[in-house]
Amino acid sequence: MIDAGAPLGIYVHWPYCARICPYCDFNVFKAAGRDAEQRALKDAILADLRSQRALTGPRDLVSVFLGGGTPSLMDPDWAGEIVAACKTLWSPAADLEVTLEANPTDAEADRFAGFASAGVQRLSLGLQALDDASLKMLGRNHDAAEAVRAAEMAARTYPRLSLDLIYARPGQTPDAWAAELAQAIALGAEHLSPYQLTIEAGTAFDRAVRRGTLVPPGEDLAAELFETTQAVLTGAGFDAYEVSNHARGPAARSRHNLVYWRGHDYVGAGPGAHGRLTLDGARHATHAAARPADYIARVRETGQGFAADEILSPGEAAEERLLAGLRIADGVAFADLGVLGLSPSHPEVAELTAAGLLAPDPDRLRATAAGRLVLNWLTSRLALAGS
Repeated sequence: MIDAGAPLGIYVHWPYCARICPYCDFNVFKAAGRDAEQRALKDAILADLRSQRALTGPRDLVSVFLGGGTPSLMDPDWAGEIVAACKTLWSPAADLEVTLEANPTDAEADRFAGFASAGVQRLSLGLQALDDASLKMLGRNHDAAEAVRAAEMAARTYPRLSLDLIYARPGQTPDAWAAELAQAIALGAEHLSPYQLTIEAGTAFDRAVRRGTLVPPGEDLAAELFETTQAVLTGAGFDAYEVSNHARGPAARSRHNLVYWRGHDYVGAGPGAHGRLTLDGARHATHAAARPADYIARVRETGQGFAADEILSPGEAAEERLLAGLRIADGVAFADLGVLGLSPSHPEVAELTAAGLLAPDPDRLRATAAGRLVLNWLTSRLALAGS
């Protein structure tokens, strides 16, 4: 049976970018010369959504997230078609959140009003940095002045605004990072997502690190930059409700990301999109074909873009809950981890609690501030203890 009242999120992946950033390992493709393919992809996404509605049945729709890639390169009318289809296929919650990821070029900022008319109420704006030297190093196609203009325009256009920034950049100091955070706060966003620069295998930055032409900060400096992030944003009234996400109060939190971290179901549509659906009591992990042409062909042939649809074992599903749930301040209920055998009395949990890395909570597994500093190690240790 499907619980029609269970919350559902929808992630739509628009994979096209004007250029590929050197740190990015997402499923992205250069937009140039793909006009006909993009139109066909929009139609395929709509068909895929209709097909997946048949799988999920009626559900309460709490979020729609248009991500990428760079969905702000999409025709706003197409975004409107996708948002309208989601609202028609599922039952929109009274506080449905519709988010669009955008880059802050002047050309994209000129389309903000069109996306607002298409139903987008929350913009996630990828500033990444607020100085020209860093933006050039990161391979971005905007400068700092464009970033500020776009943020100011977005704050006037959308009820909710989130800004993304990248820290632990080569040569960055805690004082400079604190000043950059203060500048971002002054732009008026109610949500900030500062992400530590990670060197992903196969990216241009990975090759540069191996050549020795790019030297990221060491672990101690990266930890100091993380602590600077927490101190500056907490002092400005932002709560760190997730490791890399800070909001001015509960209403400003990303509803879509909370769908992931709380283990709710979500539909994934678009090339390379992942989904998690609970169907007939089983947790399904779906993964769409990665290349746009392959995704379009699969939808035409089968109605869905899935390249894979795997049924997770109870243990695998519980491990996912552990890894995602421990990222948020609320943590994850021990009741959701029963198959792993984790409980307040489990020797590993008790030891990590005594060490100050887990909170002494009889109902929920929660990382402390100290635990967040070593979260990857902490979650790995707990996952091994429960396996």
